[in-house]
Amino acid sequence: MEKSKVLIIGGTGYLGKRLVKASLALGHETYVLQRPEIGVDIEKVQMLLSFKEQGAKLVSGSFNDYQSLVNAVKLVDVVICAISGVHIRSHQILLQLKLVDAIKEAGNVKRFLPSEFGTDPAKMANAMEPGRVTFDDKMVVRKAIEDAGIPFTYVSANCFAGYFLGGLCQPCSILPSKDSVVLLGDGNPKAIYVDEDDIAMYTMKAIDDPRTLNKTMYLRPPKNILSQREVVETWEKLIGKTLQKSSISKEEFLASVKDLDHAQEVAVGHFYHIFYEDCLTSIEIGEGHEEASKL
Repeated sequence: MEKSKVLIIGGTGYLGKRLVKASLALGHETYVLQRPEIGVDIEKVQMLLSFKEQGAKLVSGSFNDYQSLVNAVKLVDVVICAISGVHIRSHQILLQLKLVDAIKEAGNVKRFLPSEFGTDPAKMANAMEPGRVTFDDKMVVRKAIEDAGIPFTYVSANCFAGYFLGGLCQPCSILPSKDSVVLLGDGNPKAIYVDEDDIAMYTMKAIDDPRTLNKTMYLRPPKNILSQREVVETWEKLIGKTLQKSSISKEEFLASVKDLDHAQEVAVGHFYHIFYEDCLTSIEIGEGHEEASKL
C-alpha cells in the first residue's frame, strides 16, 4: 500500500518534532508547515532547516492566512496538528477550527489527527475548573471535525513520560530528587506513561491503518501502567537509596492549588484527576476505540 503524504502542523514543538522524525523514518512524504510567526526564533528556524536536510518539505502557511492553510492541506492525504494545548507552554487548541474549515474546503484529506495526545477529553465531562478548559476546547474541535464530515483519528496518549516520570509524578517538577518525595494521597492509583518518541511512532503508524479510522486510539502499553509508588520504587532501585516519603491528602492538594498562577492551576488540576480520581486506568476501551499496543 502506498504511504500517505503527511502535513505536520506544529512541527517544531515538543511533540511535533518527534512526529516529523517518525514520519520520515517510516518513509512518508512529509510536509512541515513553516509559520511566519516564528520570526527570528533561530532555534526553530534551524530545526526547520534540519527537517529539510532530512527530506521533509517545508510549506509556508499561517493560521492568520486562511488560503495558505487551504493550499497547504491540498498537498497531502493526512494532516496532523501538534500545536500546544498545555497552558504552561501556550494554549492554542481552538486555532484548529480554522484548520477544520480549510480541510473541509480542500476536500482531499483522507484523515485528520487534531492536537489531542493526552487524556481523552470525551471522558472528562466532570473535570474541575479551570483545568477543564483543555478538555472542553478539544471537544469543540472534535464536534467541528465530525460536523464537517472529516475522517479522523483521535490519539489519547495519557501522560507524557518526560513531564511526569522525571519529577516522580509530583506537579511542577521534572527532575527527580535523591532525598525525598511527596506522594499524592496514598500513591497507589495507577497512571499510564508513554515516552514521547513512542507517542509519535504510534501516531504515525495509525494514519494508514483502517482499524483506527474515525476512532479514538488509546496508548496503554501494559508495562507502562504504574502507580506513583511504583515509579518511586523504580527510581530508588536506580540510585540505590530509599527516599524520605511524605504525603498530601486530597483536601490539602486542592487547597494548595489556590496559590498557583492560572497556567499552573490548570496543570495541577489534571494531576488531581489522574492521581486522586484514577481517571486514566478506569476508562473502559469499548466500541469506537482501539488500544494501540494490540493493533
